[in-house]
Amino acid sequence: MLWPMFFVALAFCGTAVLGVLAVRVAVEVRRLSRAVGDSAERITRATEELERAALPLAARTGSVPPR
Repeated sequence: MLWPMFFVALAFCGTAVLGVLAVRVAVEVRRLSRAVGDSAERITRATEELERAALPLAARTGSVPPR
């Protein structure tokens, strides 16, 4: 009777460890997705700024009609 109880306790501990690791992974995935979203927003803003900065130069060269 000792061995089956030992194995049940060991299985419970293994399941608990896997549960804790799953929660940690979920938290890290959330943080990573937030960082990716922030980076995408910053890239979008930088692209818009670059387009605004390049518009006068393109208008001077005649490739784009002035607005």
